[in-house]
Amino acid sequence: MSPSTLDDIDRRLINHLHGGFPLCSSPYAAVAQQLGLSESDVIGRLDRLLHEGWLTRFGPLFQIEAAGGQFVLAALSVPEDRFDEVTQIVNAQIEVAHNYRREHTLNMWFVIGAESPQQAQSVCQRIEALTGLPVWAFPKEREFFVELRLPA
Repeated sequence: MSPSTLDDIDRRLINHLHGGFPLCSSPYAAVAQQLGLSESDVIGRLDRLLHEGWLTRFGPLFQIEAAGGQFVLAALSVPEDRFDEVTQIVNAQIEVAHNYRREHTLNMWFVIGAESPQQAQSVCQRIEALTGLPVWAFPKEREFFVELRLPA
């Protein structure tokens, strides 16, 4: 299925939800009311935007360390002829939240969100075993709040 284009309502919905979601018993209905839409339209549009890849994730961000977990920024040096294969392996790991190509010796960077530091280390070891490539792991030492808003 090829992705559709974003219409004005999609853009309004994305921009409205970026950085805030109602904390109430019917949050999608509240968003719908704020935007003059139906609840089913809001849910349907979000589902389509996720399915088509316009959105890669829709959900809360947690301070995982407060719950005993760990975020790790990790990198690989992937041979160009294996890049697609390694991308599929890394992205298949449920703990991997983001994966980006970079113009650098370490050309694949991804974020691991794990329930514990031990699990984060285990994910790195699993990726190494599956790819045959060493994982460079950079656990978060300090947190900075940078709110990046890119209008749709």
